[in-house]
Amino acid sequence: MIRVTEARPLNDDRLWVKFSDGFEGTVDLCALIEADPRPIVAALREPSAFAALRVDVDTVVWDTGFDLAPEFLREVANASVPA
Repeated sequence: MIRVTEARPLNDDRLWVKFSDGFEGTVDLCALIEADPRPIVAALREPSAFAALRVDVDTVVWDTGFDLAPEFLREVANASVPA
């Protein structure tokens, strides 16, 4: 099972993530956040709300209650230079 071990917000609704298999990458969530009308996602359009992320158990979660499966994040992550 893949897990998110570290994460931090970047500009433009992107985040940097590190996974339990050692892979590090950036995830662009701009299109998802803009298209999803649910209040727990729409609230993330506010930069301070997006920045209020944390790793909880095995994935990234936000104070709004929104989270994404670690497998989804790993699938859409673009490899990046280690932070």
